[in-house]
This record gives sequence, structure tokens and C-alpha cells, in this order.
Amino acid sequence: MSLLSLAGIVAFAAVLLFSAAWAFARRIDNYSIVDALWSLSFGLFAVPIAALAPGDPARRAVYAGMWLVWSLRLGLFLSRRIFSHLDEEDRRYRKLREEYGARVAFRFFLFFFYQAVSVVLLLGPVFVVSRDSHAGFGALEIAGIVAWVVGVIGEATADAQMNAFRADPANRGGVCERGLWRYSRHPNYFFECVTWLGYALFALASPGGAWTLYAPAILWTLILFVTGVPMAEKTSLRTRGEKYRAYQRTTSVLVPWFKKSAR
Repeated sequence: MSLLSLAGIVAFAAVLLFSAAWAFARRIDNYSIVDALWSLSFGLFAVPIAALAPGDPARRAVYAGMWLVWSLRLGLFLSRRIFSHLDEEDRRYRKLREEYGARVAFRFFLFFFYQAVSVVLLLGPVFVVSRDSHAGFGALEIAGIVAWVVGVIGEATADAQMNAFRADPANRGGVCERGLWRYSRHPNYFFECVTWLGYALFALASPGGAWTLYAPAILWTLILFVTGVPMAEKTSLRTRGEKYRAYQRTTSVLVPWFKKSAR
């Protein structure tokens, strides 16, 4: 199967999947489920891409496995959080409802469609690596695997620490400064960036791998400047006020680092 045909099939399936999810979200009146679906989609599509591509079987299996593990870990984590309170939509989506006004259903359909497109685009490295017939793993692939392991474990640890903090009623309205959160205001986003660095390093070893650097670049841009850190900072300032401002003054925004003295 040609690369173009495979990409077309994946794109069509992604649009169908996210369209069905939009219909379900509209029925339950909670559009925040798209966050979980977006994460789960990478593993869902990476596996058949690797299975249908003609590259080295071991390379395809390892790389698809990396995407599947990260996808399931994050997707299931978000699913548990979202479906535990379906009657309360995430703040970001409530804000979007206000912006969309009377055309909320149609605008959210477009939003879900764009999410489907983003999944297909960000899976570019999987298409390239899965067509590489070269056997064995070199320094770049090994470095990619190491970075990926660090990223996945770090992100899972940060999420678990934040969950434990939020589970204690005594911490309501407070700022989590435990574990990794003592050294970074967004350690979960930092380690997600490291995970995607792992994907990039692994892909660089394959012919044409350099052009797939657009995928981590897009993800890093979204995290650093669009939907990740900026939105999280605004929400925390709005809900925690001066406590969070004090946290900002002493704690690195992304890369875990030593505390600064308060001023």
C-alpha cells in the first residue's frame, strides 16, 4: 500500500471517528470528551499504520508501541477525569461556548474536525518510520527510546502527584508544590515535550525523518504558546490568585529547576 493511500485511509477514519464523537458529545452536552479522544487516537491509528506499512517489522513494532503506550496512558488518565464528572464541562469548553454563541454546535463540529486533522498531521513520523526497511537500531533510535521513557514516566509521575494533591479536600484552592511541581509549574507539559523529542530522535534515523520534525514543533508550539501553558496559567491565576502569583515568582515555568528566592 502506498504512503498516500494509507494516509488517506487514516484521514478518512479519523474524520469519521471525531464526527461520531461530536454527535455523542452534543447528546451528553459535554464537548470536553474530545481531549481524551485526541490522546487515544494516536495509539489507535499508529498500530494499523505500522501493521500495513512495508518497513522492518521490529522497527515498526517498537515505534508503534511507543505511541500506543503514551496514547493509552494519557488517554485513559483524561478519560477517568472527564467521565468522573460529565455533568461539569471543562472550563475551556465552557468559555468556548460563550465565544461560539448561537452557532455552538456547528462551531464545535469544526473544532472536532480540526482535532482529527491534527492527529493525522502529527502522526507523520509514524508513516515515515514504518516504511523504513533498515534492520537494527542505531544511536538515534536508542536516544529516542531513552527520551521517550523519561518523558512518559515523568508525565505520569506529575499527573499522579497532582491527582493526589487535588484528592485532599484540605488543599482546595491551594497550589501544588509537591514532588515535580516544586521545581516546575508545568512538569506534565515539560515531560510531554520530552516524549515528543523521543519520537523525533527515533524518526531522524529513517530516510525522510528530518521533515517530520514539523510534528514535535507543532506540539511544542501549542504547549508553550497556545493551549498548554498560557491557558493553564490564566486559569490558575483566576482561581488561586495571589497564591499562584507567589508560586510564579519562585518556580520555573516549564523546565524543572531549583526554586528562586521570593521577592
